[in-house]
Amino acid sequence: MTNSTAVGPDGATRLDLRPRYEGSNICTWIGFKHVNYMVEEAVYDHLRRHGHPAGGLYERHGLAVDITDIDTKILTAFHIDDVAHAVVRPTPEKEKGDGKRFLVEFTVDRDGEEVKAVVAKVAVQLRLDPHGHPAEEPPAALAPYVVDRLGPGAEPIPVPEGADPLELLTQGRNAFGWAWRMPYFYCHFTERVQMSGYLRQMEEVVDLFLADRGVSIKTLLDEQDWIPVVPHSRIRILDEAKMEETLYTVYTVENVFKRYTYTARQDTYVLRDGVLVPTSTGRITHGWAVIENRRDWSLVDFDDRLLNALNGKAGTTAGRDSA
Repeated sequence: MTNSTAVGPDGATRLDLRPRYEGSNICTWIGFKHVNYMVEEAVYDHLRRHGHPAGGLYERHGLAVDITDIDTKILTAFHIDDVAHAVVRPTPEKEKGDGKRFLVEFTVDRDGEEVKAVVAKVAVQLRLDPHGHPAEEPPAALAPYVVDRLGPGAEPIPVPEGADPLELLTQGRNAFGWAWRMPYFYCHFTERVQMSGYLRQMEEVVDLFLADRGVSIKTLLDEQDWIPVVPHSRIRILDEAKMEETLYTVYTVENVFKRYTYTARQDTYVLRDGVLVPTSTGRITHGWAVIENRRDWSLVDFDDRLLNALNGKAGTTAGRDSA
């Protein structure tokens, strides 16, 4: 269900939509990945309302619409039958070449009152398609955001001959490493990993990390009725990763705030010509909540088992290779 309105006098657009059923994994709550999917959908609808649909930009102009930065704060949890009310506004670029930027805000009805649910900052770049088919010139309004390659780039890391990339990236850190071949369904516009692919990486590496530390999501559900909740996530694309390349994902615990939340950093790399090329970086903040009934939960303090696991005092940090 979606319902889009005309462009407002300030350039803002409004969209009503429901969360996808796939994102309702525990009770009826919607996970952070699917909240970000809703943010993406609102941005694509905004471009469409302004006369720049993603399909038309690609088919006519050879321009691939890529979200390259998504920074999302979740203030109120969505449930599967909610109608979310989105407002998308263009905002100034932070710096030249940063991409076209938007502010996305969601509200939701709670007991007859409209409350703020999500605030997200998003950047979009228009990647010129590399495959050489004839294409029209880009629309003048979008020309400043056209790029030949996504991301600002980052310093590569040399890999000594015979070294294991995951061991190199996690050594001496409170980190977990994971390697996996990027499938076509994590990509778009024929060859590149898209933002939703990185969001899926972030969701899965958290799951693998917690299992590796002996505090898997199912373990805490079965034993304590606890679930992880995400108030904040961000991913920024630094460079391009391509279909069927092996993506090295490193998840590093950076800060445990008392017994309430922890923040971890996610960095991804591809190995090319003996160096690890950074392709994205991001952070995610987790708390834990106890399930009170089929609709409600409340935050809890970390117990010693969970706290020790997050601090690297239990389990292993060796990582897992699924390539």
